[in-house]
Amino acid sequence: MKKPTEFKDQKQSLPGKQSKMKPEPEVIRKGYKGSGKLKNKVALITGRDSGIGRSVAVHIACEGADVAIVYLSEDKDAKYTQEMVEKEGIKCLLIAGDLKSESFCKKVLNQCVKELGGINILVNNAAV
Repeated sequence: MKKPTEFKDQKQSLPGKQSKMKPEPEVIRKGYKGSGKLKNKVALITGRDSGIGRSVAVHIACEGADVAIVYLSEDKDAKYTQEMVEKEGIKCLLIAGDLKSESFCKKVLNQCVKELGGINILVNNAAV
């Protein structure tokens, strides 16, 4: 794929959607192979289903950990990230909601324990 030499100005209201970016950012280097360093672990990634959150989720999946992603409302981006993670043979739990709510945060923790067996890694990436 030929890389562009310039990027046109792109504006979106927050939270933005990576699916609307042209060209889309590179999530993981082609040919990257994980070494299983996180096998049998569970990572909870807060804040986004795209950008840094997506890249972190895919890299963690490549290293063998199951992933839970908390995002606000960007369902299309979240589903695409889930597909990328599951392509690595890893479980990916999507949880939509607002992390400013204490009751929602408790729900997230309980769901991770129930569906993935716990949490070993926490990536605080949410912009609250």
